[in-house]
Order: sequence, then C-alpha cells, then structure tokens
Amino acid sequence: MSDTVLITGGAGFIGRYVAGALLKRGHRVRVLDSLIEQVHGERTTPDALDPAVDFVPGDIRDEAALKRALSGVDKVVHLAAEVGVGQSMYAVDRYVSVNDYGTAMLFQQLIDRPVKRVVVASSMSIYGEGLYRTVDGDLIQDAVRTPRPSAPWDPLDAQGRPLIPVPTPEWKQPALASVYAITKYVQERLTLTLAPTYGMEGVALRLWNVYGPGQALSNPYTGVLAIFAARLLNGNAPVIFEDGEQRRDFVHVEDIAQAFVLALEHPKAPGEVFNIASGADRTVSQVAELLAAAMGRPDIRPEIAGKVRIGDVRHNIPDITKAREVLGFAPKMDFSQGLAELAEWVAQQQAVDRVAQARSELEMRGLVA
Repeated sequence: MSDTVLITGGAGFIGRYVAGALLKRGHRVRVLDSLIEQVHGERTTPDALDPAVDFVPGDIRDEAALKRALSGVDKVVHLAAEVGVGQSMYAVDRYVSVNDYGTAMLFQQLIDRPVKRVVVASSMSIYGEGLYRTVDGDLIQDAVRTPRPSAPWDPLDAQGRPLIPVPTPEWKQPALASVYAITKYVQERLTLTLAPTYGMEGVALRLWNVYGPGQALSNPYTGVLAIFAARLLNGNAPVIFEDGEQRRDFVHVEDIAQAFVLALEHPKAPGEVFNIASGADRTVSQVAELLAAAMGRPDIRPEIAGKVRIGDVRHNIPDITKAREVLGFAPKMDFSQGLAELAEWVAQQQAVDRVAQARSELEMRGLVA
C-alpha cells in the first residue's frame, strides 16, 4: 500500500536518496526544505531532486510552511537539521533552534494532524565515546578522556591502561559531548515520546558517517569523506585531527536510504532506535589514503594535525545486530566500490575548499586543543 511521505530537509544529500528509494517503492513523496546556503550554495531550487517529488520551500520552524507540507501526509521522515559537531560548539543558538525547536514545531502541528509514523534521523554522536572494554574484559560505557599533545589520545582505565574499542549497541548510555549531539538526542526523544502519546508510531535511526555522490563538497562541516574529497580535488592534503588512528564506520548513502524505507514500513520498527552503519570500521587515516588513491592522488598524504577538536570522540564503532535482526537491514555497498563511485563523481565537480576557514573559526574560539 502506497503512502504520501513528507521528508523534512529532503532536498539535502540523504533526503534525495531517501526520496528516490521511496518513489521506487511506489510512495508519493513531498519535500520541505529551506535550501540553506551552507549546504545548497546560492540555489533557489533544489538540485538533483527527482521531478516526481512535490517540493515545498520553507523552514521547519515556519508554521505556515509546515501546515502546507503536512497536508494529506501519511508518514514523515524527519531529516531537517543543522549538521556539524565543530560548528555546533559556537553556533549554539542556530543548532538548538533548527534541530530542537524545529522538531518541536513539527510535533506541535502533528498533534492536530497526526500521521501513521515518524522516522527521525538521529546520530552516532549521541553515544559520545563508544563502548570499550578493559584488558581484563570489563565493559566500560562511560569512558572519558582529556586529550592533549602530551597525553595518550585513547581513553585509559583506572590503572592507566588504554581501553579497547568494541562495537557499540543501542543500549549503551548516551554521553553527549557536543551541542550537535545534545540536539540530535532531543530530536530522538521528542519523536519517541510524542509520537505514541498522540497515536502515532516513532522510530529513530542513529546514523554513522554517511558518504556517497551528491554530498555538499563546499560545506566544511559536512561528512568527513566529502571534506577530504574537496581538499584532494583542489590538490590539498586532507587534514586529520589527533593522530589519525581514531576509528569510524563509513556507510554508503544508498544503504542509508534503504534503512529509512525499512524503518517506515517494517511492523516491528515503532518505538525502537537502530544503529545504521556498514558494520566495518577503519581508521580515519586509512580512509584518507584510500580516497586519495581512488581519486588518482596517492601522492597527497594526509596532514596529521596532532590536535583535538572539542566535542570529538576517539573511537565509535557500531553494533548493527539489532537493525539486521529486527529490520532485515543488510548494507550492500562495498567500501572500495563506494569510494570509486564517489571519486568518479567528485572528478566532475567543483569545490571551494573552506577547511582552513572552518579550522580558523574553531581555533579562534579555543575549540582546538
């Protein structure tokens, strides 16, 4: 049975892929998006959005735009958000306003015109440091560190021994280390609290590092692979904070889109949170080198900054068992194939490298140590 699905923030990178996947499933798709300049440049119409999508221009915080967008809608995918850990630490009012007040505005309208299901994009950032174990085998949920050039980058146990990162399951307690993480957790909790209160179903997907063709290459606060690609395209070295050995999971946007389809349709999804990732982790240095090779620039080695951004975590790798077993989520994109596709797309683009400007903004505010 087909539904009319509203995607808030749907003209962005992830939203376009979700829209395409839903259209293939026979759903009708509407998009509400304000086309902010940081992501979309000076465009006044959405780029690469399927013409079958009903586009409503407007801000998630605009009551009139929300009412127009929600008319006749059966389900909602809530992607509208400001994105970027570093920027969130100084653009506090903006992030809280768009992410949290925007979500509040959405649900204020849904109280009077409820839909069947709301799926919200949460984030791996809500975990802070991922799950660790000690060399003795004890699990540590609340690892903390005070990184500085003279101290180890990795969190330590009570005896001063490095902790070992292990896959992080959904039951791991949140540790909100940035304004961005705080706002994403609020989005998640508002959805899972208010949806069932008003007869709707709520689902939260905690996304890891999403990559693929179509990312905003000129946005210095977008996904790390897009930032690296913009640097390499301009002949510059990717800049990596700390020592480059921090571990992350990189998941292709097509796999992310399939996860949203499952979350919208699966009968066991309501009321749940799911980690959505590829299930394979790598160091950030490895990823930078692999991308450089894919882009034909193996001669450009990453620049290791040896400094930490306030709000960053050391290791966060996912356990996607729950998504596999409950939703049937099965990431399909091989990482080398995904990088090759990304490199081919990037080669046809132009990107303004704003990494130095973004770093300067952070350093000026004491957010790089």
